[in-house]
Amino acid sequence: MVPLRSRRLLTTTTCTFHHPCSLLSLFLTFERRSRPFPIDPAYEEETHQLTFRAVFVGCFLGAVVGASNIYLGLKTGFTFGPQLFGAIFGFAILKLIARIIPESGILGRFLGGPFGPKENCTVQSAATAAGGLGIIYVSGVPAMYRLGLLSTLPQQDVGKLIALTVCAGFFGVFFVIPLRKYYIVHQKLTFPTPAATAYTIRSLHSGKTGAIAAKKKSMALMISFAIIFVYKVMAGYAPGVIFDWHIGWTLYRLGFTSMISLENYGWFIEFTPAFFGAGMLSGLNASWSFFGGSVLAWGIISPSIVKNGLAFGSPISDEFPLISYFAMSFSDPDKYVTHPSPRYWLLWPGVFMMLLYSFADVMLSLGPIIKVIRSDMSRTGMKGTKFNPIAWFRQRNEIDPEDEDQTPVEDRIPALWWTTGLAASTVMSVAILATKFNMNVGEAILALILGFIFSFMAVQSSGHTDVNPVSTVAKASQLIFGGIGKGSGVPINSAKMLNLVGGVVAGGSAAQSSDMTGDLKTGYLLRAKPKNQFIAQLAGSVVAVFLTTGLFILFTKASPCILYPPDDGICTYGAPSVSAWAAVAVAVTSPKLPIPASSGYTAIALGVFSMISLAVKHFFIPKKYWNWFPNWNAVGLAFVVPQVYYSIAMAIGSVFNYIWLLRSPGTFDMYMFAISAGLLAGEGLGGVFQALLAVAGVDGSVHGTSIGCPGFVFCG
Repeated sequence: MVPLRSRRLLTTTTCTFHHPCSLLSLFLTFERRSRPFPIDPAYEEETHQLTFRAVFVGCFLGAVVGASNIYLGLKTGFTFGPQLFGAIFGFAILKLIARIIPESGILGRFLGGPFGPKENCTVQSAATAAGGLGIIYVSGVPAMYRLGLLSTLPQQDVGKLIALTVCAGFFGVFFVIPLRKYYIVHQKLTFPTPAATAYTIRSLHSGKTGAIAAKKKSMALMISFAIIFVYKVMAGYAPGVIFDWHIGWTLYRLGFTSMISLENYGWFIEFTPAFFGAGMLSGLNASWSFFGGSVLAWGIISPSIVKNGLAFGSPISDEFPLISYFAMSFSDPDKYVTHPSPRYWLLWPGVFMMLLYSFADVMLSLGPIIKVIRSDMSRTGMKGTKFNPIAWFRQRNEIDPEDEDQTPVEDRIPALWWTTGLAASTVMSVAILATKFNMNVGEAILALILGFIFSFMAVQSSGHTDVNPVSTVAKASQLIFGGIGKGSGVPINSAKMLNLVGGVVAGGSAAQSSDMTGDLKTGYLLRAKPKNQFIAQLAGSVVAVFLTTGLFILFTKASPCILYPPDDGICTYGAPSVSAWAAVAVAVTSPKLPIPASSGYTAIALGVFSMISLAVKHFFIPKKYWNWFPNWNAVGLAFVVPQVYYSIAMAIGSVFNYIWLLRSPGTFDMYMFAISAGLLAGEGLGGVFQALLAVAGVDGSVHGTSIGCPGFVFCG
């Protein structure tokens, strides 16, 4: 799962690069043509775009975001992109370094010299690559442990985990290169966040005005980050007072006994800055669709199916009427159908909605692709002849005057680089999957091919809407490998391993390619050298391999319930994506589909309804009214995520953001993203520090208080 970004850009003020009065206005100005920024004669050509300092700082910032994403992903399956965080924070750090370190001397050779927008682009490229790959450690990999397919502890599988991360990471980086010309130059996809990153970088480097704006944004980001980091760490020692307000439990203790149902179904308030910030970024439509889905799933359907004996809870206290409806155990397949928890029952409608809605959305977006292909064929005189799409990807020795990509040939990524890397990563991945995970050559190649196919869907979706459905389309790979496992007659556990490993490789490589294509869009607009970005991406990917593996081991050591949830399903980390991956793997490899009939019928009905709603919106409703239609991907996410307080926080954050935009557009454009990024990263890194405290044995569970927690047990 990924951020649900669908914020509509409303302002129409006219701005210039030297007077960046509105980032949103710049976005609207350039969205229609999606061409590189005009060359500004006031700028001197940057001679050093790829520097040690840019790559180092970018990898460091990517590590911060990667750590935050592992925390947030294990909480709800939700992650956020590091592009704008890396651009703003990278500017603040390198501008200071460039000012205080002279160009001369050994130190100046590595850290000194002027700092410009193209080097800033290198920073965010490295940050995006280093902050990626966390998606596989909040989904498929933990699911392997839940199903008993790997060793008892991740520490015992370090080699396997690093090898699997390498397969998912580097294959995606290499095959992304031909996508640049197809999606960025020919289709001219918008890529909202990467485009906004390019405009931000350009405005930060726009003379005195840009320097003032950069200082304000950097300070807002750093202050919000520091405050939330301290708040998150402190909340770990008194979560029932500072972080969570269990209103239903409090009312029950005051004598309103029926209010215990609020607690049992998870309806309490959590003061989570990260998801308040996520609501600010996502906007009203996505956030309120998420909240509406929570109301439908956990306020209406869940109590109804429990009342009618279609789902069951588990008592968690002999003294108090506390019941858990969130159990997700896969140890007893017979109970999947006869005695499901509401969480398991709701999982299938949620997954089915997201799957059908995402595929329908991609299919409806194929119209613009076909239109572009026809236009390109007509322009190049290929009508009536055999069409050769390889011509789009071919690299020439000199620039064709009719080619829209006027990037100098010497600045482009040599075909030898990416083809050699693609071949080497393919051979390496096949060898790793065959020796470490018992996949035959055909199955390993199929996983890589699916990753390549899914990358087109992921890039197409994120390029148009900024929503990457890679987690959902990865479920399709699980269905494919489930069929292969059944057809080949392999043992159940081997079929589950094939299912999850294939999904991890396909989904991870598609996610990596989507992120890297967005990076190249930023560089295309800024006229940065693609060759330099590619090197920065490779360096960041190396960092990501070891960073994400280490963080996964850290979190699972601090909270073993991530891998082995208790019977009541209560854990600090809900890990909804992990449960979804494990459930799909069990379902598609079982002799008989372990889905309750009532859940299956509901899943089909809601999935079909979501597609009909999408079709009605596309074909019969004017675009200005589209925001009134629910985002069914977000609704389905609410069915999978039982923590309703996240959707409450996002809904409040989106309303706050909307009011802020209406009341003060100037301060909104100046500070909104910086503050929201600080909220996300601050809580995420605070969660990482809490995990370190837990490993050291000095966290809140040892030295904190349980006041305000249900049943007088430590919560949070």
